[in-house]
Amino acid sequence: MTNKHILDQLYTVVAARKGADPETSYTARLFAKGTAKIAQKVGEEGVETVIAALAETPEKVASESADLLYHLTVLWANQGIKPEDVWNILAERQGISGIAEKASRTDK
Repeated sequence: MTNKHILDQLYTVVAARKGADPETSYTARLFAKGTAKIAQKVGEEGVETVIAALAETPEKVASESADLLYHLTVLWANQGIKPEDVWNILAERQGISGIAEKASRTDK
């Protein structure tokens, strides 16, 4: 795998595990447990990333970030969101001040 498209490739693998045997695939097990469990794992990994940033090495932050991104791709696949959906939103926001972008949201 090339690093440039690693999240797209990870998503492809994750999405392919939907419906796989939960006894042989951790990803399939997450899908079988449902949205609440997947969302919980995203939250846990987010907290672990923050803790690592506050008290650990950059390598530990990178490792926890990888766990967070993996679980986020599981959540995307569970919700029917493709990476390009996220990339398109990021592209739309490119060049816009974060303050201005947040103020323009209609879902406040």
